[in-house]
Amino acid sequence: MTRRFTAGLCMALVALLILFDQAETPLNPYHAPPAFAFGSGQVVTGGFCAALPQ
Repeated sequence: MTRRFTAGLCMALVALLILFDQAETPLNPYHAPPAFAFGSGQVVTGGFCAALPQ
């Protein structure tokens, strides 16, 4: 296998994964958490196990 073939195969698999994800669950911006919520006042939940309690 050449580098070009392997890179193309990886890119095709990533594209298939993205297409599968989009087909299974359509985006709903009204229920999605904000991507950046600096200073929004929202409490941080989950995602980091070493976070100190408030």
